[in-house]
Amino acid sequence: MGPLPHNPRMLSPLISAGELRQRLDRGDRLRVIDCSFDLTDPSAGRRLFESEHLPGAVHADLDLDLSDKSRGPTEGRHPLPARETFAARAAAWGIGDDTEVVVMDRAGIAFAGRLWWMLRWCGHAAVTILDGGLAAWKAAGGPVATGPAHPPKRAPEPARFTLRPALEQAIDTAGLLARVGQPGLALIDARAAARFRGEVEPLDPVAGHIPGALNRPFGDNLLPDGRFKPAEVLRAEFTALLAGRDPATVVHQCGSGVSAIPNLVAMAIAGLDRGTLYPGSWSAWCHTPGTPRARG
Repeated sequence: MGPLPHNPRMLSPLISAGELRQRLDRGDRLRVIDCSFDLTDPSAGRRLFESEHLPGAVHADLDLDLSDKSRGPTEGRHPLPARETFAARAAAWGIGDDTEVVVMDRAGIAFAGRLWWMLRWCGHAAVTILDGGLAAWKAAGGPVATGPAHPPKRAPEPARFTLRPALEQAIDTAGLLARVGQPGLALIDARAAARFRGEVEPLDPVAGHIPGALNRPFGDNLLPDGRFKPAEVLRAEFTALLAGRDPATVVHQCGSGVSAIPNLVAMAIAGLDRGTLYPGSWSAWCHTPGTPRARG
C-alpha cells in the first residue's frame, strides 16, 4: 500500500467561493452537488437543501445516494455502494466523463468530502470541494435558490459516466485487522476526542477506538469560518501528529468513513501523501467479532 502516483490535481482539491462565482458567471459547465445532511436527523438534508442552495445545484443524500444501507452492520453505518451502482447515480445527476463537478455542504465538508472521495474512487478526477461551503458562497455574494432541485439539464445524449481505475485507496476490516499492531501503520481517527477516548458514544453500540490510533478531530483542519487552514499550517500539524511516521502509511477512519475524509483532504492540501480510507471505520470495527478495542 505505497503512495499513489503523483496527480497535479491533488495539489489542492478545493475551489474558492470567488472562483466558483466567476466560473458560473461566465457560463462554465459545472455540475454543483450539495451534500447537506445531518447524522442525528437523516431527513434534514433534503429540507436544508430546499431551504437554501446554489442555483442549479442538485442534492446528494448520504444515506440514499452515497451509501448502501442494505449491507450488514459489519460493513458499518454508511457502507459504500458498488462502484457500478454509484456510476449509474452519477450519470443520473448529469455527470459525464468530461463533467467538472463541485461538491459542497454546510457543515465542515464531511459530507461533501464523501462525494469527492467517491467520485475519485470511481476514477473521476475533475472534482473539487467548495472551500467553506454555503457560508463562504453567501459571504462572497453568491445568489441562492429555494425549493426542490430541478432535474439536471442534459445534453441530447444521456450522460455517460465511465468507471476508471480508482484514484483513491480503501482498506476493509480484514485488511486493517491484519496490520493493527504491526510496524508501518499510522492510523488516524477523526472523531471528537471524547468519542475517541470512549467516554461517550452517541451513534455506535461500543465506545472506544482501534488500538494504536492517533486522534485528530476533523474540525481541527478548519478555520472558524469553515474554510481549510493554510497548507503550511496543515503540513506542520500533521507532521507533528505523525511524529516521524511515513504519511504513505496513514489509514484514515472515523465513525462510519465520512468525517475521516477531511483529514485525508487536509493531508492532500498540505502536499503530503493522503493515505488510505477505511470506509467501515469504527462502526464496522466494533461490529466485527475478534477485533481489539481500546479506551483512554
